Amino acid sequence: MSTSRIRKEVDEALLGFVDRQRPALLAISDDLGPLLSALDALLGGGKRLRPAFCYWGWRAAGGENAPGIVAAAASLELLQASALIHDDVMDSSDTRRGQPSAHRRFEALHRSQAWPGDAEAFGGGAAILLGDLCLAWSSEMFETCGLDADRLRRGRAVYDVMRTEVMCGQYLDMLEGTRGLATVATALRVVEYKSAKYTIERPLHLGAALAGARPDVTAALTGYGLPLGIAFQLRDDVLGVFGDPAATGKPAGDDLREGKRTVLIALTQERASAAQAAAMRRRLGDPALDRPGVDELRTIIEETGGLAACEAMIERYLRDAERILDSAPITAEARDALAELAVAATTRST
Repeated sequence: MSTSRIRKEVDEALLGFVDRQRPALLAISDDLGPLLSALDALLGGGKRLRPAFCYWGWRAAGGENAPGIVAAAASLELLQASALIHDDVMDSSDTRRGQPSAHRRFEALHRSQAWPGDAEAFGGGAAILLGDLCLAWSSEMFETCGLDADRLRRGRAVYDVMRTEVMCGQYLDMLEGTRGLATVATALRVVEYKSAKYTIERPLHLGAALAGARPDVTAALTGYGLPLGIAFQLRDDVLGVFGDPAATGKPAGDDLREGKRTVLIALTQERASAAQAAAMRRRLGDPALDRPGVDELRTIIEETGGLAACEAMIERYLRDAERILDSAPITAEARDALAELAVAATTRST
């Protein structure tokens, strides 16, 4: 199945599931309509990478085309929606995928209705509840995907680990931002648990477990998926600073305003002069950072060699993933598809 076909089927399964849930919510109250509207807006975007890796983990382990695997893979988009909604609240992000973030939508609703109280508090609370709903629905969609009980039992163990790891990674990310002392090693630890495992390795494992993968197949998927997941997040870190808002869906330099302690920033700080380090401390994490401030930090990141070092790391991790994939005990079809996904995950345009 082609990548575009997988995406189409995932979209149909995902949106079909939400549509089946819609009447039950609206039967409780029409006031729940804005929750559904905010979710519809978020689910309308996204690259569907996690479902794609899940599907090809299944095929790599010998699974055949079946509607059940598409629905199981699509449930990961509800898990991702939960993570994004909560992440935006924690980061006070204004936009997501080129649209207002969920908590900003609810703030705007509060203000438009001239309700009493704090619009920001209402927005944050409503978004947290929507994220919790998405988390619950991710389990429900997985459990009702149509695969048999033995397959679901094997997959459930991976799903549980995946959810635990991403929440731990999220906490570590928040902790590093609070401490402000991230090193390359600690930033990479966050990358591994918040992104690399969650985005690529565990979705591959999930599909493979559902198909009843042999241990050597699972090991090969780890050897491919974990370094590729790290490369994916390092590319995302670069885009968070140098990316085109039209492509990223977020304002230019937003990661700098949020003060994210990424590998890119840690590499820069390792190489910075005293004057450059002082400018980084002064500017990084300033929510009012203007375009000249963004340009100043970008210049420091480039002139110290931080950007070049990060690009070299991306290349190295990508080569490691490709080397393992070349000898993985999987079908040629799965190998070709995973090679294509590796390119898509790491060569996104700035």
